[in-house]
Amino acid sequence: MKVETIKSAEKTIGGHIALDLLNTVSIVNGETVDAFQSDADVQAWLNDLDIDISKEIPTFTKDSLLQSARKLRESFRETLAECKNGDKVDLTTINQFLAYDISHPQLVTGANNKLILQRHRSVKHPEQLLATVANAAAELLATDNLDLVRRCESSDCVLWFFDRTKGHKRRWCSMAICGNRHKVSSFRKRVNVN
Repeated sequence: MKVETIKSAEKTIGGHIALDLLNTVSIVNGETVDAFQSDADVQAWLNDLDIDISKEIPTFTKDSLLQSARKLRESFRETLAECKNGDKVDLTTINQFLAYDISHPQLVTGANNKLILQRHRSVKHPEQLLATVANAAAELLATDNLDLVRRCESSDCVLWFFDRTKGHKRRWCSMAICGNRHKVSSFRKRVNVN
């Protein structure tokens, strides 16, 4: 299963699960906001993206999942920037997360009795819950066109997206938010000049 085909990731601003990880840090009213404040926040985020996490999650040391998610996120952010700049890349942290991916395929019955192949993970470490995200990050870095991975052009936005538009001219994380702000600002500048 290609990681980016997870249905929820295609409906998010990032359009790719690894970029959605980066987008857990945003700017709200001029302040940087981290969506990950607890282990429960990370688990909820994984569930929202339909990432199959074990139903029997062991009890981890408090905030260990939170710290692991933040570590993966910042490592991916640095690696992506290095790749886009053509710099030498340190893959140590992402490879450590990939090494935790101990899984096996399992057939399950879906809607209309259709068989679906899923990956089943036996979770013993917080990093194992994030292995799918690490796989998505590695896949994006290794196989996708990084020219289509962009940061929103708004000066007060830090969100990333994968440009899947036909002409590959997307500039904003969301046309309804940042794109609209830019249009209004440009209009006001034109009106004030005349």
